[in-house]
Amino acid sequence: MITPVIMAGGSGSRLWPLSRTLYPKQFLALTGEQTMLQQTVSRLTGLDVTAPLVICNEEHRFIVAEQLRIIEETGSIILEPFGRNTAPAIALAAMVSEKSNPLLLVLAADHVIEDQKAFIDAVKQATPLAEQGKLVTFGIVPTQAHTGYGYIKRGDAISDNESYSVAQFVEKPDLETAQQYLQSGEFYWNSGMFLIKASRYLQELEKFSPDIFLACQKALKNPTEDNDFIRVDTAEFEVCPDDSVDYAVMEKTTDAVVVPLDAGWNDIGAWSALWEVNDKCKDGNAVSGDTILHDTKNTFIHGGERLIATVGLDNIVIVDTKDALLVATKDKVQEVKKIVEQLKVQGRSEFKIHREVYRPWGKYDSIDNGTRYQVKRITVNPGEKLSIQMHHHRAEHWIVVSGTAKVTNGDKTFLVTENESTYIPIGVIHALENPGRLPLEMIEVQSGSYLGEDDIVRFEDRYGRA
Repeated sequence: MITPVIMAGGSGSRLWPLSRTLYPKQFLALTGEQTMLQQTVSRLTGLDVTAPLVICNEEHRFIVAEQLRIIEETGSIILEPFGRNTAPAIALAAMVSEKSNPLLLVLAADHVIEDQKAFIDAVKQATPLAEQGKLVTFGIVPTQAHTGYGYIKRGDAISDNESYSVAQFVEKPDLETAQQYLQSGEFYWNSGMFLIKASRYLQELEKFSPDIFLACQKALKNPTEDNDFIRVDTAEFEVCPDDSVDYAVMEKTTDAVVVPLDAGWNDIGAWSALWEVNDKCKDGNAVSGDTILHDTKNTFIHGGERLIATVGLDNIVIVDTKDALLVATKDKVQEVKKIVEQLKVQGRSEFKIHREVYRPWGKYDSIDNGTRYQVKRITVNPGEKLSIQMHHHRAEHWIVVSGTAKVTNGDKTFLVTENESTYIPIGVIHALENPGRLPLEMIEVQSGSYLGEDDIVRFEDRYGRA
């Protein structure tokens, strides 16, 4: 039995401004109609697997649940109160599933794999090795001397399996060293994907990194389960060391095995990688959105809602969102994270959140704001309800654009339909619900002395938010 373990943490800062802390790249549709998380789950078709275990940050839990629901996938979601790298994350998954002791197929939620059959075949090739107690990693057959990946040096061949013992894990090399690796034919890119029996991983973790093992064991001593969410003990997990599975286990065990994988793999670590995997025109441009190009070559453009026109560009990346525009040369996109660091230091919201914000009940878009007012376009999904709440510093005017709103305003509950409005005074307990079968679209005008999202006192919330 194979249980997919999908690691969906991380912020994807090098894909800013599309990827942000509260809505990072693994939840975006970057290479097709499905998001990267959804693609990761969907490519398991053809394997005999259980429902997946997804590991994510607490603040992303509703995004994960909704994206799984959209593709009609069930599964459990382990919530990490803090990011502690891959070794503890896999330990949590192994401990949660320890009773059935499955093979854990550890995958990242932000990888592109173009050849699904080759991926499936590699997993099947790795299965008997993992069942024998080997710790299998998948080594990507390199296509170039890449300096952005770690490498795995293969050792002796394993007879009748076309796999190899692991001779060495090596850090990201300089260009000259990477060229030597490529020419030797003995090195693979380190994909960060594994197939490991749950009990075997825990044995090796306890042996080589007992502090991580013990911290995770304590964190899961009394887990809290809420629907599909599994919450660990925050205080116990906070003291868990931050370490990768490579450092904690794979570099120390004598049972590491590498299975070569040649499947059009890419970890989409920067905008240049998206240019590489997307379809391009005869001039080498990969373009989405409303664009007009003249004398433009080898350029990546991700358009938003407005027209983008270019003249005389070569080797450029342009990414447009509702509240930020990125323009960079393709060979410098790794440095986008430096912009994110500056935004964070300056306390700007653009590093963390989009103008359009997703909530478990739907989404809102802050379309205008000024001194003592803010205007939002709110979408409430069918059957969903915002928390029963109150504000100390702002009043709200609600205008229904389409659909029907069920409004609680103080001690009154009533329906507001298209082209109708209502007013929520400061300090009045209120709630908003969509009782219909179509999305509720409305405009909210806030006015008051303070309009921050932290001016919300929740009295009741079906999504378990404090």
